[in-house]
Amino acid sequence: MHTSTTSTVPLEPWTAQQLQQATQGYWHKDQIPQTEIKRILTDSRHAESGDAFLALKGERFDAHDFVAQVVANGCQIAIVERPLDIDIAQLVVVDTRLALGQLGTYRRQQNAQLKVIALTGSSGKTTTKEMLGSILSRLAPTLITRGNLNNDLGVPMMLLELRKEHQYAVMELGANHQGEIDYTSKLVQPHVAGILNIGTAHLGEFGGRDGICRAKSEIYRHILPQGVAIVPQQDDFTAEIREAAKDHQISSFGIGGDVFATEVELLPQSANFQLHTPQGSSLVRLPFAGEHNVQNATAAVAFALALGISLEDIVKGLEQAKGAKGRLNFIQKAPYLFIDDTYNANPTSMRAAAQVLLQQNGIKVMVMGDIGELGDSSWQEHHDLGRDLAELPLDHIIAVGQFASAALEGAGLHSNKLKAFQTQAEALPFLINLIQTHQPQSMSFLFKGSRFTHMETLMADLMEKL
Repeated sequence: MHTSTTSTVPLEPWTAQQLQQATQGYWHKDQIPQTEIKRILTDSRHAESGDAFLALKGERFDAHDFVAQVVANGCQIAIVERPLDIDIAQLVVVDTRLALGQLGTYRRQQNAQLKVIALTGSSGKTTTKEMLGSILSRLAPTLITRGNLNNDLGVPMMLLELRKEHQYAVMELGANHQGEIDYTSKLVQPHVAGILNIGTAHLGEFGGRDGICRAKSEIYRHILPQGVAIVPQQDDFTAEIREAAKDHQISSFGIGGDVFATEVELLPQSANFQLHTPQGSSLVRLPFAGEHNVQNATAAVAFALALGISLEDIVKGLEQAKGAKGRLNFIQKAPYLFIDDTYNANPTSMRAAAQVLLQQNGIKVMVMGDIGELGDSSWQEHHDLGRDLAELPLDHIIAVGQFASAALEGAGLHSNKLKAFQTQAEALPFLINLIQTHQPQSMSFLFKGSRFTHMETLMADLMEKL
């Protein structure tokens, strides 16, 4: 049963007593492990001797069914909701999902030295997190949310990786239902917490942007005393966000806020701007493309300043930051440029990515996959996206997936530049022919879609044909 990403770093060991204390469980038949427990895992494929396997239970799976498998792999400890007739030390708890949260809470409370940032938003979370990680990890050991471990399972899994040398933690909090961020922000106990923006990601789960705003605003409920709330100055929901954060000291980012950018110069693969803060101003040479990443950078600055980081250290960290895999990664294969932005997508980030493509040289080709989690708004959102992208001076737009036809219809009078395909297999020959047609001209391709579309596969297939 695969339910999490497994850490590759050495972790702080646990004792049997600590596990019991954290979860308020009991050891079945008083079979109590006498040796240290090196890791708590929820992925049965990686459980081995010295680990404790935590058997999660969901609507479609029950990892209790995999306990026998982990025993065969040498694992001698399991955390379960019901005793099993298997020869393994079993810590029995009421709910293993909640027990994971309790274990994360225990680890967080053990690290009183830690300064924690928690951030959420409809787009830009991962990039802002990476920028903050670059700023803080220059100064001291920093725990940074890995991959997409930002939900009610992933956040406690990340907290289990806390070690005594960590001085900072940057925790990305996501949500696909009301109450999720309330739960995860309570686990992480942030000193600084904030919202980047309120967009349309997960629109289907929340029924509208106002519902998204309420869910994201839960992040302010568990800021520690004397903590700081970070709010966007120029969001459609700024007033609502400020109201949710009113019990805390507030710092804002964006034009008209406490931290903002002027004299923005957008380059093909980077951006320069003048940064303004209450601590002074500075030129920033940001190694990220796009105006949206300038906004992400100002947010990162607001978070870091709230932790007391100096402006000089912040600028150095920003200028050394690197993007996450699948987030506007530039791959040059002359005379072709491939921009890998396939990590994920929502309507806002898709439009922002198109602006980055417009900064590139040669024939500009946008290859877009479906955007998920839009619920009943899916057709309309893809239709509007097709309309907006087709109005841009892009040379070709290739839409792939279930809602490609909606994008095509949205393109309207500009539909000659947008081609719709149901599958990647259908789109690939067209892309190959497009390259052959435009040879020997330079071309810039941008690939983007929601995670489930795996648009990186289509990009790799095309690159192989060159």
